[in-house]
Amino acid sequence: MSSAIPTPTRVRRLPVVGALRLGRPSDVWFKPALSVVAAVAPPSLLLVALGRLDLAAYTMAGSLCALYAHHRPYAARAKVLAWVVLGMLGGLAVALVTASLTRNAVVLVTVGALLAAVQKAVCDATRVGPPAHVILTFVSSATLFVPQTLGQVPGHLALAAAAGAWAWLVGMAPAPLRPHGPERRATAQALNTAAACAETARGGEESAGARSAAYAAVHAAWQTLLAARNRPSTTRRALERLVVRAEVALAAPADTDPARLRAWADAVRGSGRVPRTGDPRRDEGSLGERDELVGVAAERAVAPRPLWSRLGPLAPLAVRTALGCALAGYVSLALGADRPYWALVTAASLYQANLTLTWSRAVQRVVGNLVGVLLFAAVTPVARLGPLALVLCVLACNFGAEALIGRNYWLGSVCVTPLALLVTELPGYQPTGELVTDRVVDTLVGALVGFAAALAVTDRRAGRRVERALTAVDRARERAARLAAGPASTPAALEAARRGLAAAVVVDLRATADAAAGEWWQRALPQERVVLAEQAAHRTLAATVRRQGLLPDPGTTSTQTHTEDTSP
Repeated sequence: MSSAIPTPTRVRRLPVVGALRLGRPSDVWFKPALSVVAAVAPPSLLLVALGRLDLAAYTMAGSLCALYAHHRPYAARAKVLAWVVLGMLGGLAVALVTASLTRNAVVLVTVGALLAAVQKAVCDATRVGPPAHVILTFVSSATLFVPQTLGQVPGHLALAAAAGAWAWLVGMAPAPLRPHGPERRATAQALNTAAACAETARGGEESAGARSAAYAAVHAAWQTLLAARNRPSTTRRALERLVVRAEVALAAPADTDPARLRAWADAVRGSGRVPRTGDPRRDEGSLGERDELVGVAAERAVAPRPLWSRLGPLAPLAVRTALGCALAGYVSLALGADRPYWALVTAASLYQANLTLTWSRAVQRVVGNLVGVLLFAAVTPVARLGPLALVLCVLACNFGAEALIGRNYWLGSVCVTPLALLVTELPGYQPTGELVTDRVVDTLVGALVGFAAALAVTDRRAGRRVERALTAVDRARERAARLAAGPASTPAALEAARRGLAAAVVVDLRATADAAAGEWWQRALPQERVVLAEQAAHRTLAATVRRQGLLPDPGTTSTQTHTEDTSP
């Protein structure tokens, strides 16, 4: 282990303009946007025809489940969507029963805050992905303040369940047309980012940002490919070999042909056959095609960690959420608000991996909501032309929110805010000025009180997690270096050591260090040791891939047309 002296961490300057900077839209931004429209439209239009638009809030709760799991393979997506629908129904059931038993606003806010904390912790522990707990918290918190009787609860739950089943079908609909679409997109992204990293390395200006982005894309591709734990198909094995090549390119970017990686990425994005990677150098001791995925097979065979063990580190985040949501709701009630759940949901949406990211989300939420209430005031005359016009405005806001939120959270919030306000008008029209005023006040209350709760509840164990991650990296690096230097090392052992080191340094150490660096009021972090550990690990990874013979032949052109004999 390095003996470098830990250096004190400096509190980062809180970003404002940077938090609002727009990014590039996702390559598939239209998929969740179209999915939510397809999931919301039929139930809502049916209720318009029946003259019962007042029930649309319950069907929309189920329909919004179509927003989840778009990055997962379809076999895994089916399970995740089913669990999301069940989770939504569970939170909705608690909210409806509570609303039928009491109208005490303090009790309702307290139940909403506890539900928000549970939903936040479970969504983070299971890594369900965007929009994570926010939609679930919005549904459960809003329905807490809708008057109910116990006799109405089963019918309302049945409406939500029926819409959730329809949302499940919408999410699974593309499977027959592109059965490996999510895996292909993730693989192409990994190859393109690895190519960008290789280009900067060849130009002598290797960028830490490009390397981090590439490692994140490769990790996301592995998560996607490994999400389906059934026996992998021939196509998925071919995609796994391509991700191995992206991973190898990151270990030795200066020795990689970026054009070849980009050519593979372009071929993968289409619906044709998956391109062959080309045999690596077949010197004695190099890794053959049958052996090069041994590490992948071993990782697939490992059972996921129990949920309770993943919930432990999230305790500070859960406490922040419960405290912040409860206080935001109480303050909103004290100010005379009729809908304190708006403040509660605003607070719940803030909490990210650390305080710095939480601050950025607070800025984004406030700006997006303030612009959004102006948009609501503009569309209200159109929405009040009739029930059909109201539903069409809701659909347009749903589409806009999902189309824009990938560029920046605040931009998506510009459409989410009028959507939430329009939902309140489904049972009947409300005074526009009152809605706008209440929403602005509750947004400011939720953001200020929610962030204050985040300041009060710090994660003091973040530094210890960095120390454990450094120890794990040192051990993995020593093992990989020993095997790379040993003449009798087997291909399977080399591959397992390389993958173990990559996971330790790329996933665990970097993610842990970044999360800890954004926390305040803690002991100094060993930033210098983190940097030295990463540099040493990358050198060992490069030595390992050379020992394996995994580097592509520099003389091979990027226009190879060999393909795997697989279906698209």
